[in-house]
Amino acid sequence: MEQDIQLFLEYLTVELGLAENTRVSYATDLRLFAQWVNKTTKAIKRQDIITYITSLKKERYAPTSIARKLAALKAFFRFMTVEGYLEVDPAEVVEAGNKGTILPKVLSPREVDMLLAAPDLSTKEGYRDRTMLEVLYATGMRVSELLTLPISEVNLSMKYVIAYGKGSKERIVPIGHYAVNYLKKYLAVVRPALIKGKPASPILFLSMWGRPMTRQRFWQIIKGYGHKAGIHKELTPHILRHSFATHMLDNGADLRTVQELLGHADISTTQIYTHLTNNRLKSIYEKAHPRA
Repeated sequence: MEQDIQLFLEYLTVELGLAENTRVSYATDLRLFAQWVNKTTKAIKRQDIITYITSLKKERYAPTSIARKLAALKAFFRFMTVEGYLEVDPAEVVEAGNKGTILPKVLSPREVDMLLAAPDLSTKEGYRDRTMLEVLYATGMRVSELLTLPISEVNLSMKYVIAYGKGSKERIVPIGHYAVNYLKKYLAVVRPALIKGKPASPILFLSMWGRPMTRQRFWQIIKGYGHKAGIHKELTPHILRHSFATHMLDNGADLRTVQELLGHADISTTQIYTHLTNNRLKSIYEKAHPRA
């Protein structure tokens, strides 16, 4: 299988532009299977993959690890089939069973409002932080995308930003009028004060020392405001991204649109948020229906 795996890895790099760590993960999982099965790619049958997944369960691999390994096999065999190397995809209908999906933590709309209201707008730091939180919730960007966002990729008149996701893929993300209004004052008043007397930086959001902010510092900021707002949930750097996706789906957005806004390469990654909305629907149903 090694030659075919190399073809697939080149496809991931050249055609899809996936990040190096993602490529390495695929390579590791595929080579582990190749070593176990000890067959040519064309000789592999559906039962081989099922037996392999069963063996991983017996070896007590975590459900999430098994699901990831199967996802690598599915992507590999789908590629081999689409490119004409195989006539039948042996992994197409194989499932891992219980994947042990860990649902992301999200904030309710009320909790989002509480978090956004926590910064002190009378200070430069507070205004910057409020603007960052508004933009993050308005766009659903990854924290890494927000912290590396250049000013040049912000278009306030057209109300969008250009985000650079995994594999340096760019996408246009709309921003609402709340975030736009905060950005206008931040760019006109607050940011110039942050860089006064310091070297210029192309990055939109800067630390109090006029330098790009670290992910660790942002995590400290959001946890601090969560504590101040009285939110009794563990706040992660991506909690506003998860909340953005969930609230979009709750309010009628289709899954494909949310996938594009989040910059997910595979819609199956976005589908995790449907579990959250389905759980909410079930909860409401059970409370409201007389025969639930």
